[in-house]
Amino acid sequence: MAEAEQQPGSSPKDDVLHIPDNLSFMVPKKEIHMVPDMGKWKRSQAYVDYIGFILTLNEGVKGKKLTCEYKVSESIENLLALLNTLDRWIDETPPIDQPSRFGNKAFRLWYTKLDQEAENLLRSVIPLALGAAVPEVALYLKEAVGNSTRIDYGTGHEAAFAAFLCCLCKIGVLRVDDQLAIVFKVFDRYLKLMRKLQKTYRMEPAGSQGVWGLDDFQFLPFIWGSSQLVDHPTLEPRHFVDEKIVNEHHKDYMFMECVKFINEMKTGPFAEHSNQLWNISAVPTWSKVNQGLIRMYKAECLEKFPVIQHFKFGSLLPILSVKP
Repeated sequence: MAEAEQQPGSSPKDDVLHIPDNLSFMVPKKEIHMVPDMGKWKRSQAYVDYIGFILTLNEGVKGKKLTCEYKVSESIENLLALLNTLDRWIDETPPIDQPSRFGNKAFRLWYTKLDQEAENLLRSVIPLALGAAVPEVALYLKEAVGNSTRIDYGTGHEAAFAAFLCCLCKIGVLRVDDQLAIVFKVFDRYLKLMRKLQKTYRMEPAGSQGVWGLDDFQFLPFIWGSSQLVDHPTLEPRHFVDEKIVNEHHKDYMFMECVKFINEMKTGPFAEHSNQLWNISAVPTWSKVNQGLIRMYKAECLEKFPVIQHFKFGSLLPILSVKP
């Protein structure tokens, strides 16, 4: 993939990777306090940049396997090392004995460490010259792993991780030719970390189960995972409810990887425990699945107040309305 320079009159997806010279970094804060504030969000530069980032990556991974060859930059390696550190901290913070089966309070100890160390960890990812951006970008990382009070995790936390990656693109730490590695290396490693957190600390799904997500916790890997499968010569949407096929292909396709995790975590008929996914298996093509999931993500995640009320806005993802 050729590296792209910012050109006058460039497409919106290039604007996601552009940062104004006069920008003053700031710690992001809440701006969506009431349902009527949702209009501000949908008109904001943050919304345009966030959805542009998701769709750019969606296009980038189309028809490609997780195991295909792609560039892995030093920034990608540094991000993987950061996520490996967070994973090691889980091993160092075992669950505690407690009466409640769900929401193990040891998660709060793990989260406190992240809260204290996030900025230091990010200094190994963000160059010294961009050091002023560290507190702003670090907030999205801290928001991406779940809520330490409720010990829950959902699509809003997942969105914070995508926002974290988007910010790293905007300050130039991640580049256009990192696209495949962003999804196939970094986001995939993040998913494995989240699954370990969910299993170790028995985290609850944020919000009502099954309302906003296709499973209890994630959405984006289903979007990008369905894009990977567009125009696949043999695999069709009806195949992902076949456990044997899922087990054969989960290392190549993120969608299958997600279904495999659901099969491991849930018992009973697939149509009952994952009804929305079951319905999707009847869609004839992966292209239609992908388009439908993008529409669903906008409607059920990005346009839902209970999810977006927690989103934070700063200089990189600003609440300011898009200039006409």
